[in-house]
Amino acid sequence: MRVLITGGAGFLGSHLTRLNLQAGNEVIVLDDFSTGSISNLSEFEGSNKLQIIEHDVRDPIDIEVDQILNFACPASPVHYQYDPVKTIETNFLGMKNMLTLAKRRGARILQASTSEVYGDPEINPQREEYWGNVNPIGIRSCYDEGKRSAETLCFDYKRQHGLDVRVIRIFNTYGPNMAINDGRVVSNFIVQALKGEDITIYGDGSQTRSFCYVDDLVLGIDAVMQNPMNPETPINLGNINEFTMLELANLVLQISKSESKIDFYALPSDDPRQRKPDTTKARDYYEWEAKIPLEQGIRATLDYFKRILV
Repeated sequence: MRVLITGGAGFLGSHLTRLNLQAGNEVIVLDDFSTGSISNLSEFEGSNKLQIIEHDVRDPIDIEVDQILNFACPASPVHYQYDPVKTIETNFLGMKNMLTLAKRRGARILQASTSEVYGDPEINPQREEYWGNVNPIGIRSCYDEGKRSAETLCFDYKRQHGLDVRVIRIFNTYGPNMAINDGRVVSNFIVQALKGEDITIYGDGSQTRSFCYVDDLVLGIDAVMQNPMNPETPINLGNINEFTMLELANLVLQISKSESKIDFYALPSDDPRQRKPDTTKARDYYEWEAKIPLEQGIRATLDYFKRILV
């Protein structure tokens, strides 16, 4: 197959590039390199099955493809808040352009949505039927509402044009190929610990997240993409084990043997208090569940950052 991966030079995109090349597919990576890095694709240099195109998904493009994986969007607050107008345009216009391409080429398309569509949830764990508690005008809205509008487009194209569209909602994921300045909590804590800097926790550290190692997530994405069943709902993908920020910080300190201290800062606006997926649909529909324990994943991610921080 010819597989188009938008944002293919990013954290998740690069892992999906590897998976598809290993499966024998031709891969076209589309990336504007605003947050992605060509270094994430260096291991595939010389492959005759990989084509890299520098392109902004906000602009239309026509390529002959069989499948589209749409991962083009900055995913951490520090990046998506840097240019919020570009972020929401990337979500909406990029999605529209990829759906138009899928319609033209008769391609199956998967949209990388996010647990952020649930906002600051009033139920825990979050199941796909929950509509969320999102501030539509806050500092995170460019991403949260951008992803929500992209989901709307997906299901409207599905109903109106009969497109084979799959939508996944990704919960906090971590692992190799995260950027040093990624801004997400796992990479922040690890980089700070390795540099001997104070670990910064926003709030009192009691807010929770569920952390999914990238190898687990990529297998979940592929399961949703390759299964002939075309679900009428988004699918949560994530690890169901829930940890506080303080527990995560202490685990990173323990594994890294760092002498860094923990500093507490005010909680940013609209920061969710808890985040935990209900992955019943992923398990029942695709026989998928995250299996890699947090300690194992943190060790592997620490090893990666040790190499690139040298």
